[in-house]
Amino acid sequence: MLSPINISLESLNLLTLAPMLMPIVGALLILVVDLFKGGLHKSLYVVLSLLFLGMDFIALVDSSEIFTQSGITLGVFDVMLIDGLAILSQFIIVLASMLFIPLALTHKRFHEFSYPEFFALFLFMIGGFQFMVSSDNLIMIFVGLETASLALYTMIAMHNRDKSFEAAVKYFTMGALAAGFFSFGAMIFYALTGSIEINKIALVLANNNYADIGYILIAVTFMLASFGFKLSLVPFHTWAPDVYEGSSAAMAGYMSIVPKIAAFVVTMRLFEFLVHSHIVWLEIVLYIFVVVTMTISNLWALVQTDVKRMLAYSSISHAGFVMAAVLIGTTQANSALFLYWILFSFTNLGSFSMLWISRQKKLPDHQDSDHSYNKFAGMIKTAPIAAMIMALFMLSLAGLPPFALFWGKMYMISSAVTSGYTILALIMALNSAIAGYYYLKLIIYMFMKEPVMENGGHIYIANSTKALKTIIGIAVMGTIFAFIAVNPLLEFVTAFVYNSGY
Repeated sequence: MLSPINISLESLNLLTLAPMLMPIVGALLILVVDLFKGGLHKSLYVVLSLLFLGMDFIALVDSSEIFTQSGITLGVFDVMLIDGLAILSQFIIVLASMLFIPLALTHKRFHEFSYPEFFALFLFMIGGFQFMVSSDNLIMIFVGLETASLALYTMIAMHNRDKSFEAAVKYFTMGALAAGFFSFGAMIFYALTGSIEINKIALVLANNNYADIGYILIAVTFMLASFGFKLSLVPFHTWAPDVYEGSSAAMAGYMSIVPKIAAFVVTMRLFEFLVHSHIVWLEIVLYIFVVVTMTISNLWALVQTDVKRMLAYSSISHAGFVMAAVLIGTTQANSALFLYWILFSFTNLGSFSMLWISRQKKLPDHQDSDHSYNKFAGMIKTAPIAAMIMALFMLSLAGLPPFALFWGKMYMISSAVTSGYTILALIMALNSAIAGYYYLKLIIYMFMKEPVMENGGHIYIANSTKALKTIIGIAVMGTIFAFIAVNPLLEFVTAFVYNSGY
């Protein structure tokens, strides 16, 4: 006979689930509210989303205190892993989400925000990303990844434009392919080691002295392809510009930040132990990925005629830039990754938010697309404040001091130099210089071109409300005054990364 199994609640350590359960409970509550009372104004759902994200943030603060006192914590049959990487990435996910959700309170009415399901899907997506970064179990990572991805595909389609449906289908197709690659890679790792936990996989492979190197390389190839899609690394980037263009500007800005930090955390967990094992093939391939992604996406960005597509290629370039941290694999580089992405979150979300407040439903004859460069010609004369704010974000993305992203680029490049990757550091600096050209191109249009339409300043703030202006104001403050917070932020991040063994 089978003997009963007794499991104490204390051993399960259910507190490790608290942060990710908050958005899930919030999503279910929104659906229940809509079930009993439909047709409520979207502001209620925005407030409910912010409330549960605030509770999520408080739970994360508690988790960070537990980690500071007790170190790495396991829970729920050791499936949940609460370490510094999980806590830092969840802070970025939750705070970026809290900045994103008020962008639903637009002046014009847009299709997706009229549905409470949009806000429920948004919270389910956040929960999925939190599960994804808070585990080293490949099955849990997969479940979190697909939960978040399926919600994201649907939200993109809900924008209800022809390009939105095309974007959702492309993203779904590429996402399904990436999921297949992930599954094959995980299957091979399990066959080799008998485990689906990354720490145990690393231990078994090291104890076997990487004897089955051929099979390991096949598994790594599948995983590289999978996360190449998720991080939009060249040549797996092809979906990104079209998906960004088909999404609302607000959603495109969000996609450039949150899904990528979740993917970066899993990539760090999965590839850094392989990098430290000195598998030369992997180091060479990662080096090529970093250099090619930075360079090729910058060259494509140079020839774009639409600002949103330019920012899409820019985001690909930034992902390649940050991927260097996984190649370098030191505590300094990993800390620089998180610092870079925190600073990038303010600047890039601010850039896309500026596009969002100028969103038009009907295009005038002189515009090829909703965010063509021509639209911004002479903006300084018709909307001077908006032009200066947009220029600020462009200068920060270009890495000019003393704005936010300069510090992220400086620490990332210095980590490469410290680790002996001098040529890589030079390539990173050169790519930053190339990127400056297409950011300055928009500034030239805004400051040096004549306006296409006289008295057309209203189009740049046609979609603005106090909520949107507040979010852009927060992004501006974060971009300008980042230099004040860089040192304490870096110390905080480094402590969490170092105490997690990275």
